[in-house]
Amino acid sequence: MERSGDVRPRLDPLTIAAVTVAIIAVSSSGALIAYAAAPALAIAFWRNAMAVGVLAPVAVMRRRDELRGLRAKGALRWCLLAGIALAAHFGTWVPAPKLTTVATATALVATQPVWAGLIAVGQGRRLGRWTWFGIATAVVGAAVTAGVDFTSGGHTALLGDVLAVLGGMMAAVYTSLGEKARAQTSTTTYTTVCYSVCAVLLLAVCLAFGVQLSGYPGSTWVALLALTAGAQLLGHSLLNYALHKISATTISVLVLLEVPGAALLGWAWLGQTPRPAAWPGITLLVAGVAVVVLGARRTPTPPTPDPLDLDTDQPTPEARPTPAIGRRPHR
Repeated sequence: MERSGDVRPRLDPLTIAAVTVAIIAVSSSGALIAYAAAPALAIAFWRNAMAVGVLAPVAVMRRRDELRGLRAKGALRWCLLAGIALAAHFGTWVPAPKLTTVATATALVATQPVWAGLIAVGQGRRLGRWTWFGIATAVVGAAVTAGVDFTSGGHTALLGDVLAVLGGMMAAVYTSLGEKARAQTSTTTYTTVCYSVCAVLLLAVCLAFGVQLSGYPGSTWVALLALTAGAQLLGHSLLNYALHKISATTISVLVLLEVPGAALLGWAWLGQTPRPAAWPGITLLVAGVAVVVLGARRTPTPPTPDPLDLDTDQPTPEARPTPAIGRRPHR
């Protein structure tokens, strides 16, 4: 957590490298989704199923008693609800980069801190004037960005914009529910149950609507593996590693570099560029989100759950859940 007066060690090359790799990993999500020759819902299912394949054996071996006691502690319902919200997040966010540009989809889904702030208001918390200013700026930026697609007749792109915004909303709900679960469970247990619920729900939707789940070219499977290892598992784990040298607020602002990072990857790899008129909106949106994160810097929040932190992270029943305005789910 970030506290005034914290004295952090000097940055070292390893920490700088960790942050760089993490930002590249989370920035690659949109481009990998757009590149993969598979239905969006199938991509959402496989990235969660693969993550469960990594986490479940460790959870069974090291957290068996905790898994058995989830219902008794009352944490099971929060894990299940978080899994449902995560499925809704992926179900809306993953199709977005296939319908609009990678840069626009990434910028719009990055509004998660804005929706987290509004959830905090709904829970009776007060936000500072700068946070409200940031929310207003981000909303204007999102409206300008979506308006460009609408006025240009890009109805498919506009649908992608709407889905990306919904993905950001559901990300905030997922994070809020996840904090309640994390107050009573370890990271490994929480992420295993949450990802499992998410994968099962997405699988059910895929089967119900006849979504193709196999028969993809080898390049698509490589993209799915990279998506799982990078954005789903590696990226935020390295950001958590960097928290011992860099404040949580700084990390949250640095993660906004995923927007220009995604735009650069979309351009260099896929030949995608947003319409020139969309750039002012994207810039306003990112600036607004940054102001929201900075405006919430005096409210300490726990770091983003790290699905690879398998040994040191323990349940904290005494922790009081707080709105994760600066935190992000695994894209």
